[in-house]
Order: sequence, then C-alpha cells, then structure tokens
Amino acid sequence: MDLSTDYLGFKLPHPFMNGASPLAENLDRVRRLEDAGSAAIVMNSLFEEQIARESLATSRSMDAHGESFAEAMSYFPSPDRFVLGPEEYLEQIRRIKAAVKIPVIASLNGTTVGGWLSYARQIQQAGADALELNIYYIPTDPEETGDAVVARTVEMVSEVRKAVTIPLAVKLSPYYTSIANVAKRLVQAGARGLVLFNRFYQPDIDVEELEVVQTLNLSDSNALPPRLRALAMLSGRIKADLAVTGGVHTPMDGLKAVMCGAHAVQMVAALLLHGVNQLTHVRDEVARWLEEHEYESLRQAQGSMSLNNCPDPSAFERANYMHILRSWEGSAHL
Repeated sequence: MDLSTDYLGFKLPHPFMNGASPLAENLDRVRRLEDAGSAAIVMNSLFEEQIARESLATSRSMDAHGESFAEAMSYFPSPDRFVLGPEEYLEQIRRIKAAVKIPVIASLNGTTVGGWLSYARQIQQAGADALELNIYYIPTDPEETGDAVVARTVEMVSEVRKAVTIPLAVKLSPYYTSIANVAKRLVQAGARGLVLFNRFYQPDIDVEELEVVQTLNLSDSNALPPRLRALAMLSGRIKADLAVTGGVHTPMDGLKAVMCGAHAVQMVAALLLHGVNQLTHVRDEVARWLEEHEYESLRQAQGSMSLNNCPDPSAFERANYMHILRSWEGSAHL
C-alpha cells in the first residue's frame, strides 16, 4: 500500500511521526523512533524564556523568581527546568542530523519575536530541515483584543519567515474566534504548514496548601474530534500542509485525521504510554485497512471527509449541534 504524503516540502513514506516532546531529547530514543518508522523527527521545543535568560547575565533577582510560571514573561524559570539550553539545543540538532536519515523539524515555543529571530537562523545553520513555531500564548489582559492577539502571531511568523529559508509550520491554539481566517493570514505571512492543535496545560488548585499545582494529563482519543473538525474545515481551502497533534492513539484515530485532510500525523501521548512501536502499529494497521477497503493509496483517502468533499458538510457545522441535542430526548435517564 502506498502511504506516501507530502509535508513541508518533504516526500514522506507515510504521515506518522512523533510530535514535539521529550522523546527527542535523548539520542537513543531518536534512533528508536527512526527504527520504528517515524517519517520525521519533531524535536522538543526551545522556549523563549530560555533564549531570554541566555541573553541576560545571571543575577540573584532572576534566581529569586525561579519557581514562577514559565508563562509569566516578566520572570524566568530556573535553568534546571530545561534539559537542553539554547546552545545545547543547537548541538542536539547537529547530533540528530548526524544520527538519522529522515527530516529533522526543530521547534521554537514562545509569544514574542524577541530572540526568536537570531535563534531561528542558528537553528537553520545547525542543520534543521524545517522549523515548527509553537505559539503558546494565554491572553490575560482585559484590554488586549482578539485582533491584537492574531496580529501579534501573524507578525511573528512574518518576521521569522524573513529570517530563514527552511519551511515553517505554525502550531496553533484551538481558541481563535475564526480559525479559518487566522490560518489564511498565517499562510499569507509565510507558513507552509499548520499543526492543529497546541495543548494548553491547565493548572489545578491545592485547596489545603493554597497553591497552584501544575499537572500533566496526557491526551486520549477524546481529544481528537476538535482537531478533526478544524482539519476538515481547512483542507482544500488554504494553501498549506496540515498536521494533527493530540488525540491520535489508535489506527482509526490516524485514519480519521488523514480523511479529514491531515498530511502529517504527530503522536506523543500514545508513544509515551505504549512505546515508540505504537507508531509502527498505527502505520501498519492503517495500511491494512486501506487495502481491505480497496484504496489504491493513502492519498485517495486524504481529505475525503473534508468539508469540501464529505457527503454531509452540515455534520461539521451548526446542524450537527442541534441533532446531537435532540438525540438525548429519548434517554431513559430523563
């Protein structure tokens, strides 16, 4: 079965790859990912806070705030929060490039242009084949409008696009008012691909200690439907490659993503939970399903359930909301 796909200008043997995570921090795991068949290596993110810290002299005042949240831009996390500092990150790119034969996609995580531009250039010089911009921004200022948030993101992509020649993908939040319009503007600014969606890790509260607790809950297949809807909405409507991340655990998850328009399928939680061979299993089972259903290639299925192509586009829109609500009317529990 021909599972080949195009993503960020690369001809890939299939769409399945790891997503940005600690999986790429260890060279042995990177080699295992390639052995398991990952179509590319997506590196863990280099955070804007790391770059900002690198550009400033270390001082006691910075260390005093080492336990503050990484999202608070006025403070810097302690260095031990990060396995790879900026220089180590560049060296890791070189090591991975020397160790594998598949494309290497670096990742920058931040909210402002800042030091991104110089490090984007250095990431390219270190040998990365592409760059994923992970836009992790939580607006908290009541005076900041949605338009301003979008304009800031578009500006960042435009500036990074000017700084490098390697392909850019933008990893988006699901919370924009009009994701289709944002996607169009980002492509116009120079994004070649869009990754749907970033996961905003939600804090919890310790009511006894009166502390905010940082928690990590891995995704499961229930996280996939919002991503399927966005893929279906954008597929064939914008000139960009689409990747899905979050919620792909099973072969059927991967197949659904492809049918909604995904050119690349990034897996993280499934690999952390079940090992890197879960990627092999998903790839092989998708191939088997396509053969059993007499598809000639994965490309034949790609986008077949997008808003442009599916038999009932209203199922992705408001009509589906009304139908689902009515389906509960006959419940015995009411």
